[in-house]
Amino acid sequence: MAVASLLGLIVLGLAWELWLAPVRPGGTLLALKVLPLCIPLTGLLKNRMYTYRWLSLLIWLYFTEGVVRAWGDRAPSNYLAMLEVVLCVVLFVACALHVRLRLQHAKLAAQLDPPAATVHP
Repeated sequence: MAVASLLGLIVLGLAWELWLAPVRPGGTLLALKVLPLCIPLTGLLKNRMYTYRWLSLLIWLYFTEGVVRAWGDRAPSNYLAMLEVVLCVVLFVACALHVRLRLQHAKLAAQLDPPAATVHP
C-alpha cells in the first residue's frame, strides 16, 4: 500500500505540473517537487524500517501543499490537490501501520526466543 501510494504521488505530481493543470502552459519546474519522493522508493522496496519512519514525516510537506492548493486553486487543480491529500493520508497510514506491525513482531519474537545468557569468566 505504501509503495503504491508513493508511486501514485510521483505520477500525480508529474502529470499535474506538466500536463493536467500546470501553473504556466507547457509545464513548470514545479514538477521537480517529485524528486524527493523518488529517494525513499528504494528503501520501501527493500523494506527498511528507517525509510518508513522518515517518509511518514516527509509526507506532511506534500499534504500541506495539497491542502493549500485544494483551498486556493481553481478546478481542475484543486481536484488534483484533493487527490494528493488522499494519497498522502494513505501513505502516512501505510507507513505508520508498517512500523507498528514490525515493532510488534520484533517484540513477540524477542519474547518467544530470549537471547542466551552470557557467562563471563
